[in-house]
Amino acid sequence: MWETIAAEAAAQSQLWAESLLPEAERLREPVFSPLAPAGHALGLETIYEGYLVHYGNARLFSPADSETALLLGDYLYAHGLVRVAATGDVAAVADLSELISLCSQARAEGRNGDGSAWAATAALLGAGDLSLARDALRLRSDSSLLEASARSTAGDAPVDRALAAHARLVG
Repeated sequence: MWETIAAEAAAQSQLWAESLLPEAERLREPVFSPLAPAGHALGLETIYEGYLVHYGNARLFSPADSETALLLGDYLYAHGLVRVAATGDVAAVADLSELISLCSQARAEGRNGDGSAWAATAALLGAGDLSLARDALRLRSDSSLLEASARSTAGDAPVDRALAAHARLVG
């Protein structure tokens, strides 16, 4: 998975190739894909890598400046969505688009809860209605419904692992 993300980005742009971390420094740790349907793992981790480029410590990339980071993150978002769309799962694409929007808004407003949003979206990708839980985060900064949805679907241990990894990468 990691080699695919890196190789395709490098083939797309010399700027992305120059932004790759040296091979030995790349972190190959799946975060939210273990909670999701297997067919969406690559797309989900590609989107999450874009999120990390924007807001955290990316696993594969280290852009030289903020402008490159913004463009690279957006490329990874789009490329991940294209991967998921190629499966024909329109509901999953809608869920991931909503996730990107919700987490970007939360980050812009300095709110926590993005990890729970990622976990719930991954666990219920294309299968569940998270609109009330998303609204609780968006309107009241309450991520408890999102986390509860993730835990009831994927289980406590996998969600704990994903949230711990997210906390290390994003803070």
